[in-house]
Order: sequence, then structure tokens, then C-alpha cells
Amino acid sequence: MVVPLDERSETGEIAGVGPLVELVTPGMERVNAFILSRTGSDVAMIPEVANHLINSGGKRLRPMLTLATAALSGYSGDGDVKLAASVEFMHTATLLHDDVVDGSEMRRGKLAARMLWGNEASVLVGDFLLGQAFKMMVEVGSLEALRILADAAAVIAEGEVMQLAAAKNTATTEDDYLAVVRGKTAALFAAACEVGPVIANRPKAEQAAARSYGMNLGIAFQLVDDALDYGGREAKLGKKVGDDFREGKITLPVVLAYRRGSEDERAFWKRTLEEGKIEDGDLPEAIRLLAKHGAIDATLERARHYGAMARDALALFQDRPQAKPLLDVVGFVTARAH
Repeated sequence: MVVPLDERSETGEIAGVGPLVELVTPGMERVNAFILSRTGSDVAMIPEVANHLINSGGKRLRPMLTLATAALSGYSGDGDVKLAASVEFMHTATLLHDDVVDGSEMRRGKLAARMLWGNEASVLVGDFLLGQAFKMMVEVGSLEALRILADAAAVIAEGEVMQLAAAKNTATTEDDYLAVVRGKTAALFAAACEVGPVIANRPKAEQAAARSYGMNLGIAFQLVDDALDYGGREAKLGKKVGDDFREGKITLPVVLAYRRGSEDERAFWKRTLEEGKIEDGDLPEAIRLLAKHGAIDATLERARHYGAMARDALALFQDRPQAKPLLDVVGFVTARAH
């Protein structure tokens, strides 16, 4: 059974991450208030576009991780709230930009902002949110936290360009693809987790451990998403099953199936992904080839491997009660496709 990350229980909690939600609820109420206050603008289109995505039911996992690692580090103050809001603004900006680059029609089960306001507005509102994110970072007054998140913004952009170069390229290797994932997805997870112990002035070893946790969790998260794109439930994914296929994205399941396939099967992937000549019945055929070569299972196995490394990174904090909700998140992320 596929259990998507945004599935909620009767109480409204995200299934499987209840302990994390409970740990950060007071802080997240303040984060949400910050987010609403910082999307205001005299330019009417800016809050319209921003709030279309911000209020569309996103999980806000990344800001929750910032609050949780700050709590894990014994932090007291309001810097974690501002940094968590900054992280969410960075994430939202990348989604707005991604949908333009990918030509996506849906986001979180709704029409993508670009479909309602156009590509130009989506890009520019994304830029506005990035600007607001950095203003909040400066307000926290931690140069190290600012450096970490600024580095992440640059790495995310690099990852997006790397993905663009890898798109429609069936010669992409597993190492190439994982480099993209580390940049475009895991870098923000890593930074979101690292800034908590940084503003708490914890030792470098704890900062590095929190960063390692976030990086490996982010990789696992993306690999499970890659698998779900071919095997998830459309209503829960918030997008169409097979969007990666239709957009010509070379994700890990495809990399593995291509490497393991026959010449005829490789010709199929080249026609559909490199040349973009997709015909009726090609998506079911792609799913059949992925199943034939165990590509989905292999992708999920790799996700569990990175999840195990995320758990290992938390061993440094095993005597602290705040570590358990973070461990639970690892288990949930890697179990979403089971």
C-alpha cells in the first residue's frame, strides 16, 4: 500500500510524523504567522501567487526539521522560527521556479501558479520569496546560519542546472543522478537541520551530525518520490502519475532500468525520453519495464540505505528525548511506498 506523506489522520496530523508535529506545534504556529505576514506586498499579484502555493496544503517538513533540531540542541529564542520560515520560503520559491522549468500543470493537487498567472509572474514571485527569506535570515543575526542557507541556495540552483543538463539524457549514470539529488533536494534538508544547532552554539560535531541527518534524509525522500511517480496514487501525489516520464526526466528508476535493459528496451527509453515521442500506451510500458528489472524496488532499497545513514547520524543525540521524533520521520519517509 502506498502511504503518501500528506495523508492525515482523523485528528489532522500527518500520518507517521505525529511525534514531530507535537514537538514543533507551538513553533509552527509562529512560523505560519510569519509566513503570512511576510507575503504581504502593495503589488497585489505577489500575495495572490505566493499564497496560492503556500496555502495549498504543503507538508512544511523542512521548517519542522529546523524547529526540531533547534529543540534537540536546547535552543531558546525566536531565531529558529525566523529561520524555519526562511527555509519554507526558499522551498516555495524553488517550487515556483521548478514548475516553470518543467512546464508542470499541477502542484499539490491544484493548478500550478504558472497555469493561472503565467511563467513570468511565477518566476518573479519566487524571487520575491527568496528576498524575503534572506531578510529574515539577516534578522536572526547569525552569520553562520546565513552562510549555511546562502550556500544551500547556490547549491540548489546548481542542482537545478545539473538536472536540466541530465534531462532527456539516457547516458546519465547513478552517480550523476545522485549528485543532482544532493543539490536540488537534499541541500535544503541539510541546511534546515544544521542551522538549529548552529544558533544554539552547539559543538561542531553536533552541527555536522545534524547536517548529515538532513542530507541523508533528503536523499531518501527524493528517491522515494522518484519511485512514487511511477507507482503512487494520483489523488495523493498531488500531480499526475508519470509526470517525470512525460517531462522527459531521467530519475533513478529509469537509470537502473535503462542499464539493465535490452537494446530494444533502451531504444524505447531513447524514443520516449530523449526524443519526446510518447505514444498512447508508453507510460504503462515504462512501468512494466521498471517492474521487469526491479528498478522501483532497487530505488526504494537505496532510499532505505540513506535512511539508515540518517539514523546513524542521530546516534550522537540518542540520550535526548527530542531525537525520537526525528528518528520516526526517517522510518516514515522510507516507508511511504510500502
